[in-house]
Amino acid sequence: MAYLLGVDTGGTYTDAVVLAEKADVIVASAKALTTRPDLAIGVGNAIDAALAQASVPVCDIAMVSLSTTLATNALVEGQGGRIALIAVGFDDSDLQRSGLADALGGDPLIRLSGGHDHAGVEAAQIDMQTLHDEVKSLDVEVSGFAVVGRFATRNPAHERATRDYLRKMTGKPVTCSYELSQALGGPKRALTAVLNARLIGLIDQLITVCKGHLQRRGISANLMVVRGDGALIPADVARDKPIETILSGPAASVAGASWLSGETDALVSDIGGTTTDVCLLRDGRPMIDPQGARVGTFRTMVEAVAMRTTGLGGDSEVHVMDGLEGAILLGPRRLMPISLAATQFPELIHPELDRALAHDIPAPDGGQFAIPLWSNFPSGLDDRELTVATRLSDGPMRLGKAVQTRVESPAMTRLINRGLVMIAGVTPSDASHVLGRSDSWDRDAADKALTLFARRRAGSGQRIAPNSDVMAQMIVDQLTGQTVNCLLETAFAEDDIAGEATNLARHPLTMAGLDRHQGVLQMQLSIGVPIVGLGASAPAYYGAVGKRLGTKMVLPKHADVANAVGAVVGQVRMQETGTLINDGGFTAYLPSGPQRCADKESGLAALEQALTDVAKAKAVAAGVAAPRINVACDMKEAEIEGHQTFIEATMRVTASGRPRIAHA
Repeated sequence: MAYLLGVDTGGTYTDAVVLAEKADVIVASAKALTTRPDLAIGVGNAIDAALAQASVPVCDIAMVSLSTTLATNALVEGQGGRIALIAVGFDDSDLQRSGLADALGGDPLIRLSGGHDHAGVEAAQIDMQTLHDEVKSLDVEVSGFAVVGRFATRNPAHERATRDYLRKMTGKPVTCSYELSQALGGPKRALTAVLNARLIGLIDQLITVCKGHLQRRGISANLMVVRGDGALIPADVARDKPIETILSGPAASVAGASWLSGETDALVSDIGGTTTDVCLLRDGRPMIDPQGARVGTFRTMVEAVAMRTTGLGGDSEVHVMDGLEGAILLGPRRLMPISLAATQFPELIHPELDRALAHDIPAPDGGQFAIPLWSNFPSGLDDRELTVATRLSDGPMRLGKAVQTRVESPAMTRLINRGLVMIAGVTPSDASHVLGRSDSWDRDAADKALTLFARRRAGSGQRIAPNSDVMAQMIVDQLTGQTVNCLLETAFAEDDIAGEATNLARHPLTMAGLDRHQGVLQMQLSIGVPIVGLGASAPAYYGAVGKRLGTKMVLPKHADVANAVGAVVGQVRMQETGTLINDGGFTAYLPSGPQRCADKESGLAALEQALTDVAKAKAVAAGVAAPRINVACDMKEAEIEGHQTFIEATMRVTASGRPRIAHA
């Protein structure tokens, strides 16, 4: 019998499931802590535990599929490698749009003359000498490059030339914008390319360690990766285009939710360590976001499920808000829970918490700890970053000892954003341990940390909570409230009610409806479909969420490993897009570049043939023996002097199917 192995690597846990192909049942599931910086340990532990539980020969593993939230988490938390953007044919005003400046975050920008016009004709010759000189003079070390050319989707020649030159000159990864999207909109393509380049190192590491462990276990099956729209792609494609794996974990969770719960119309809410992802399921399938995947503040050109991703999870940082009452807020940054840190560094955490508790005043650093994540001491640090990193070179310490002056705080933030340091502090996971809803880690450490946290002062001068139990309930109640807001925002947006969904979800009338207000006005508001709750911590929190929203809360068996389940029930789907334009003649913009055609019919035929050949070849390479081909064409015509005149056609060809399952 053939078996399928699904693996999902999240910010806190790595999950693995073994599914019997013919019986279509889960025969084993396992969880292991995700280990940073060495992901191999967590991935290996999860795979080994699932295989041991399943007791199946490794030769019977016919396919392995991987999903991950690491790319999503990195974008939400502003992490990733340092890169340089090469912009060909753009001016400064172009590069200020679509949030590109925020995405660069101070990373180098090199502008070159060149680019093409809307018809794919070269607007100016590309300046390769300037490229050489600028790259040589970079004063920071970059992990890769992003390249965007003006109208590169009409003619990618300058992006290709820049890519080839950079690869030869530096040997580092290069992302071209035209390879990620065929849509117009240079700044948005540039943003997508920047984010892709920033993620390459992270996803490459994950795929490498996963492949390495499979080889050591004697598993020769191909490794697939879940794309953001739920489709499966070969691991080598994901290496080059890691941006396509943003929302990979959430997309897999939606597929897993449908498979596990049997619900066809529902809101799916998946709580992880870093994010909560909400998606609407209709007729058993999620909708695709027509505007491109949005993660945090970034709107990309990546096709993905229509998902609202919020920086709210079991490991979210707890903040005390300004104001008289000392209200709290969760996220978006993920911390290592104190209860988990205490299991890894007990000789540090407990003595330091005890010393802090010996004083009645709140700890200046909030009782947090700085944990270095590097295996080799990092290079390319400025003076203040070097000072902070040197203090951490012997291992974790109290945050107040790692950062000793106010001017060092930004340096610590930069180390965190580069994934070199993680902060351990109070999270909802710690609150759950204090309340007895979880018992995975060190409850005593959680109790000490929340006792210390409760001593913080509100604007009134009073402590925000009298003890750890009250503090823990405040945190859990806040998680419930923010989760309810996430679900309401999705519902308001889906029903297309006039107004901004974020504001509607928090409107006093909405709150009155949830409270079942009974007065001169009698009000009631509820979610009209069931909610499928996913994630390891969903049982600890989601009962109150369903009650608040007045709907059925479904917590299916294996909900804690739904992403790993979804990873192995998907299909390969390869898409290619091109356009035919009436520009006085007929020009087909093919994957290979623009081609002049005699008339509309021959142009459409050439476009369909070229797109079909590329999509089919990619599907076959991904393991689909006989891909199904679907052609969709959007025609734009205008009436001119009483006659219908062809303007433009956008064609999309999709090749899809299940990957081959190699039986032993």
